[in-house]
Amino acid sequence: MNYRKLGGSGLKVSEISLGSWLTYGGYVERENAVKAVQKAYELGINSFDTANVYERGAAETLLGETIKSFPRESYVLATKAFWPMGDGPNDRGLSRKHVIEQCNASLKRLGVEYVDIF
Repeated sequence: MNYRKLGGSGLKVSEISLGSWLTYGGYVERENAVKAVQKAYELGINSFDTANVYERGAAETLLGETIKSFPRESYVLATKAFWPMGDGPNDRGLSRKHVIEQCNASLKRLGVEYVDIF
């Protein structure tokens, strides 16, 4: 696998990143999703991307459960927030309140202490 620097951040990420939109936690059977993440990691993919809204958090949960067996320092984890996660007036967008609440919720679903890119 080839790796590249991500902008000026100092991070080195695999040229291929594995995302989870429209797949994990919903449309792809759990067993197949887990195997895909594990195989990607075995092949040298170190960049995993997800979001809070993907299957209302189920994608983050599945990804977190799968990557917990990998050494945390060996991968780059990205997630994001913006889209509605509830019906309240502050349950969407990029307000400080929503971003912090959703980052904390993502950390819990992913089962990690930090994300590398938010």
